[in-house]
Amino acid sequence: MIEVSGLTKQYGARTVVDDVSFTLEPGTVTGFLGPNGAGKTTTMRMMTGLVPATAGSASFDGRAYPGLPNPGAVVGTLLDASAVHPGRTGRTHLRLLASVVGVPAARVEEVLGMVGLTAAAGRRIGGYSLGMRQRLGIAGALLADPPVLVFDEPANGLDPEGIRWMRDLLRGHAARGGTVLLSSHLLGEVESTVDRLLVIGAGRVVADGPVGDLLGGDGAAVRATDPAALARALETAGFHVQHGSDGALVAPGAEPGQVGAVAAAAGLVLTDLRPVRRGIEDLFFQLTAAT
Repeated sequence: MIEVSGLTKQYGARTVVDDVSFTLEPGTVTGFLGPNGAGKTTTMRMMTGLVPATAGSASFDGRAYPGLPNPGAVVGTLLDASAVHPGRTGRTHLRLLASVVGVPAARVEEVLGMVGLTAAAGRRIGGYSLGMRQRLGIAGALLADPPVLVFDEPANGLDPEGIRWMRDLLRGHAARGGTVLLSSHLLGEVESTVDRLLVIGAGRVVADGPVGDLLGGDGAAVRATDPAALARALETAGFHVQHGSDGALVAPGAEPGQVGAVAAAAGLVLTDLRPVRRGIEDLFFQLTAAT
C-alpha cells in the first residue's frame, strides 16, 4: 500500500507540488498523469526520498522510504533509466544491485530472462538503446520481487512488443496483490493498463478515481436494421440523435437501456448497442486545460 499525505515541495517562492494526497491499495495499477512540469516526477522523487519534501509525508506499507530496513525489497523504482554506469555490463550492474538488496546472484539471471536481456547481458550499458536501458531498469526494480512498483515513464523507447510486455508485467504484478504507480505520457496505453487514474495539474491533484468513473458515460451508440426509423423513434422520445463517424447512431446523454426500450416499443431490431465513453485524452485535456 502507498499512502501520501499533504506532500508539498517549494523552491523559494515557487510551489511545484502543492498538498498532494492519495492512497493506493494492493492489487491495483494507478496511472499518474499530468502535463510536463505538473509535478509528477517531483512527487515520485519525494516519495522515494530522492528529494526532500517541504511538507507532508509518504509511506509504503506504513513506513517512510528512508526508514525501510531494505527499501529495494519493498519498493521497486524506475525513475531514471539513464542513471547507470555506461562502462558496466548489464549483468554486472544487476549483480551490484542484487548484493545491495540481498538477493542471490541466480536472481539476476532470472530477471534478465524476464525482461528479455539475457543475450545482451554481457554488453556494456553504454551501447544499449533507450528501450534496452528501460528494460534493464525494470529488471533492477524487480530483483527483490517487491510488493510496490513506482515507475516514471517506463515505456520510453519501448517498441509496440515491449509496451505490450510491460503492460502484461504490471497487470500480472497487480493480480498477485502488488501495488503499481505508473507515470506515462502514452495515454492510450495508460487507459488499457490501469485501474485508477490520478491526474495532477500545476502541482495539485485535479482528479483521482477508478478509470470507469472518471471517463464516465457519454451517451449510447446504436445500430439497427432500420436506422432511419430508429432515429425518428429516439427523437420522438426526446433524445437528440447524431450520426457517428462509424455509421452508428449516437444519443448523447442516453443510457443504453433507454435506447433499447425505445427500440423495443417501436418494434425495431437492433444489431449493436453500447455505451459511449469519452477517451482518456479528452479527460486529460479537460482536467489540465486550466494549468
